[in-house]
Amino acid sequence: MNGDPHSTTEEVGVALGARSYRILVGSGLLDDAGPQMLSVLAQRRVVVIADTTVARLLLRRLTASLDRAEIAHDHVVLPPGEDTKDFAHLQQMTDALLDRRIERRTTLVALGGGVIGDLTGVAAALVLRGIDFIQIPTTLLSQVDSSVGGKTGINTRHGKNLIGAFHQPRLVLADTSVLDTLPRRELLAGYAEVVKYGLLGDLAFFDWLEVNGKAVLDRDGPERRHAIAHSCRVKARIVASDERETGERALLNLGHTFGHAFEAELGFGPEMLHGEAVAIGMTMAFDLSVKLGLCPPAEAHRARRHLAHMGLPVGLSGRTWPPERLLDHMGRDKKVVDGRLTFVLARGIGKAFVSRDVAPADVRAVLAAALAA
Repeated sequence: MNGDPHSTTEEVGVALGARSYRILVGSGLLDDAGPQMLSVLAQRRVVVIADTTVARLLLRRLTASLDRAEIAHDHVVLPPGEDTKDFAHLQQMTDALLDRRIERRTTLVALGGGVIGDLTGVAAALVLRGIDFIQIPTTLLSQVDSSVGGKTGINTRHGKNLIGAFHQPRLVLADTSVLDTLPRRELLAGYAEVVKYGLLGDLAFFDWLEVNGKAVLDRDGPERRHAIAHSCRVKARIVASDERETGERALLNLGHTFGHAFEAELGFGPEMLHGEAVAIGMTMAFDLSVKLGLCPPAEAHRARRHLAHMGLPVGLSGRTWPPERLLDHMGRDKKVVDGRLTFVLARGIGKAFVSRDVAPADVRAVLAAALAA
């Protein structure tokens, strides 16, 4: 299946020794989830975690597949939205799991986007001192990013994903057809993370997206499957070489130091989706690279032009945020090392690198320019 253009499913492997697992990308995988899970279940019992929106749309299809595979199942349903990714809802979920008398051989199944995937991963890492979980991501953003690599986290008033654990899933099932249920804005937010993989280290993929990006968003077809599988393949390679983000994996944070600051300023609310914040953050990372003399202006313009052409935000026009407050948010980021901010900069499209030597004055200037635009 891996890379075969005639197959309806692509398989991506995440090579982590005894914790290795498969990512399957294809249309209709939700209806085949039960049989696909059997090989990784320690017992034929799972608890599905979903939010109310996804449960209404997809839970019945998943449980029907589990029934066909003779897998016992229960479910826990939480409210939708980023506000659910906190200590209160984590406790609500773990209490619900313990109420159901789960065992260490019981597997959790995250059916949803990044919020549900992160919450389920944190719960799986903690409850009974660690149990297995499976990811069934239902948004483009979660299919190409948060469901892969084992980084789980919840938000606090201090910032995004500051509490969590590295806890790898046993299996990831990315059903491309369920993305047709998403609002266009949600699809676009996920597309920002797809573009990220081209910008950080794969010029050929960025070239391909400039031609095929509309098809990725407009229909469940080979272009969408290829974009998701290729993104997962890039991330899987990086995760396999640097699982706990001590080196190369930090490249995956392109645009995130800026983006997380914007999200924090808005209280992680719906006014700016994570992918939208990342899209703006990536353009500003390229702007900062240009200011530092690292990146040709034409490369930064090309990146911005594609994101804007696809319908993503690329600036902060109309915002009245003080740059110093954004810098303060950045200073609370978990990637800070010895008090120094960490940025992913670029020498061009596909030529990203990690830097901890950026002067705050240069960041402040880029922020001020973007706010004044």
